Amino acid sequence: MLHELTVKKNIRTFSVCPENLTGEKGMGGRAVEGTASHAARELGQGWKVNPYLIVEPGESITLADIKGQGAIKHFWITDNAAMGRLLILRIWFDGHKNPAVCAPLSDFFCNADYKEYRQLSSLAICVNPKRGLNCYFEMPYFKGFRVEIENIGVKPCNVYYQIDCEEKEISPDSLYFHAQFRRVNPLPYMQDYTILDGIKGRGCYVGTYLYWGVKSNGWWGEGEIKFFIDGDTDFPTICGTGTEDYICGAYNFDVDGHYVEFTTPYSGMYKVGHTDELYRAQRYFNMYRFHIQDPIYFEKDLRVTIQALGWRSEHRYLPLQDDISSVAYWYSDTLDDEYPPMLSANELEIV
Repeated sequence: MLHELTVKKNIRTFSVCPENLTGEKGMGGRAVEGTASHAARELGQGWKVNPYLIVEPGESITLADIKGQGAIKHFWITDNAAMGRLLILRIWFDGHKNPAVCAPLSDFFCNADYKEYRQLSSLAICVNPKRGLNCYFEMPYFKGFRVEIENIGVKPCNVYYQIDCEEKEISPDSLYFHAQFRRVNPLPYMQDYTILDGIKGRGCYVGTYLYWGVKSNGWWGEGEIKFFIDGDTDFPTICGTGTEDYICGAYNFDVDGHYVEFTTPYSGMYKVGHTDELYRAQRYFNMYRFHIQDPIYFEKDLRVTIQALGWRSEHRYLPLQDDISSVAYWYSDTLDDEYPPMLSANELEIV
């Protein structure tokens, strides 16, 4: 990528944030009234007058509504209340009725319960101290894009953000970025968890985020991930060998009897909570796997599932009934896919 910096390009760089809601040239930092007017009262215009937006309970606010052709290159966001799943992120491209991105804010950034900070350092998603959420997936658009945040909680929230974009001519073959959230709690006995289904068109699958709540003792990650590609029915084209193997680890993430957390450009895992703490009986695991060097291409359709599988007596597999959430990331040439309805605040709550 560094060599591309030495080549002339016909690109206009701009960003959208509370200090420049339109991204227009020379329009940043002009606010005279805003969310930080009181703090800037002695300094005036140009001195951080409107650095964040407030989203009230039950309200949706527009972070960006841009017309033109180009691509989102980087998206940084944080909130002041660690509301996580109570903030729902949606992104539309080219005026389409269906959002291409629909997920709780925290899950989209691979950090479902971000009250417990962990560094996440991948090429696609970074979570930096204290709660700096970053996405580097490129998101092309031909006519424009719109980004909204919905607050399904019961208290207002301050949202700070910056969406960095390039206005440029993009290839007619450019694909649309997608992200879809799902959760099942508990997973029915002997049923695979569905990460993605009902996806049509041509494109490539580029990443999985899993937030896994383990409800039993012992190792829980024997389940195989399966990619049903272009008409596969009962059996998939791609079948993994285990959950930790898909995350690019091995042998239960266990070194000397302990889980070992890791974050790399393409995959990572960290655990949340300690089962020996008072009133805390359940352990969750954050896991991500980005197919940046190894995209999974499809021509017509795609379905992705994963098993929840542990061990029972006599060295037999035990189908688990865990609490599993996911975000699937992919590119395709269509915006017609319909996603499952977003869950309610109670259905999203992590307990």
